[in-house]
Amino acid sequence: MTTYQEYKAKIAELENLAETARKDEISKAKDKIATIMREYGLTIADLGGPAKVKTSKPRAPVPTKYRDDATGQTWTGRGRAPKWLEGKNKDEYLIK
Repeated sequence: MTTYQEYKAKIAELENLAETARKDEISKAKDKIATIMREYGLTIADLGGPAKVKTSKPRAPVPTKYRDDATGQTWTGRGRAPKWLEGKNKDEYLIK
């Protein structure tokens, strides 16, 4: 019966073999790419590089438009109206 320690040793050995194989494959891929680039006279700039990623600016908070003075609850006026405002005239709660 194989012990836990023996399994751990086998795992470590396989991880080393996998890393060695990975490095070898990467080296071969780099050589192949370099050969193709020399053959066609390509540069890194010719490859186009990664597309620019749009960065969005953080949005400014929306100002509050409505407030219930009795409870202190507020609403910006965007999206679905809150429960505390249902059936009531919004103009009465408008912040001026």
